[in-house]
Amino acid sequence: MKTTVWPLIFLLVPARRAFACGGPIGIDCRIPYDNAGIWYRPAQIGVLNGMIAGEIIGGLWEGGKTKLGKTFWQSIDASAANGVSVLLLKESFRRERPSSTDNPNLFFQGSNGWSSSFPSSDVSAIASMVSPFIFEYHDEHPSVYFLEALPAWDAMARMKTWGHWPTDVLAGWAIGTAWGYWAYKRPSPLILSFFPDGVSVGLRYRW
Repeated sequence: MKTTVWPLIFLLVPARRAFACGGPIGIDCRIPYDNAGIWYRPAQIGVLNGMIAGEIIGGLWEGGKTKLGKTFWQSIDASAANGVSVLLLKESFRRERPSSTDNPNLFFQGSNGWSSSFPSSDVSAIASMVSPFIFEYHDEHPSVYFLEALPAWDAMARMKTWGHWPTDVLAGWAIGTAWGYWAYKRPSPLILSFFPDGVSVGLRYRW
């Protein structure tokens, strides 16, 4: 897989030097809180919801017969599988968020479901949606790598608003990318196979 989470690790290096960190690999600490500007939490939610709507609309409009349409449906597959896996992981690890504690080592505590911190569902969702497009188009359009800026931005935003620890967002990024790769390698989109042929053709061609 050619996508990477290394840029985020480099962003975390200054934070590790400035604050006492802990967690599984020693990089988890609360960075200075900022819930304004590009880090504003409603902006994060708006981008995520817009991307979900975009992949669904794009898949229905384009269908699964074209390269672009197939990639949209791969993105839908990846984000759906990612959502289920992340919920199971959250239920299993039940990690406390930095908004409720400054101790990054509190796993298997009271939090459960989506309120659990590990891994980041937002970052993993965004990574799962953009990854199929990166895998499909990186040779033809190298600029598609700029899509990685979306999970990178969201990862930093979630840390700045104390929604997640660094290892939460790194794990979420990796999980989302892995599901994107899984969907990309499938010979045909899974969810599309449950729809009638009209959806497979795409609304643009039916009209």
